[in-house]
Amino acid sequence: MNKWLLLVGAISAEVAATMLLRASIEHPAWSVGVVVGYVVAFALLGLTLRHGMAIGVAYGVWGAVGVALTAVLGAVIFDETLSLTSAVGIGVIIAGVLVVETGSRGSGEENAVEVGA
Repeated sequence: MNKWLLLVGAISAEVAATMLLRASIEHPAWSVGVVVGYVVAFALLGLTLRHGMAIGVAYGVWGAVGVALTAVLGAVIFDETLSLTSAVGIGVIIAGVLVVETGSRGSGEENAVEVGA
C-alpha cells in the first residue's frame, strides 16, 4: 500500500478521534469512538513508517495537517474561533513541515547533520 495513503488514513483517524473527543464532553458515549480512532491512527502511522517514510516527515505532516484540520473543523462544527493569527500560525507550521519534507529528499551527505558521537 502507498505510504502517503496510509498517512492520510492516520491523519483522518486522528482528526476524527479529536473531534469525537470534543463531542464526548457533552455526550460521553462518543468516548468509544475516541479510543478506536486513536488506535487506528497510531496503527496506520506505524504502517506508514514500516512502508519507508521517514519519521520526521511522517510526524511533521501528521502534526501540521492534523492541527490545520482540527482548527478548521473546530470552527465549523463547534463554532470555535479561528482568528487570523491562528491561521497564520497554521501556515507557518505547514511551511516548516514542507521544509523538513523537502530537506529529507536531499542526496544525504551535504544535508546531513551528525547526531551523537
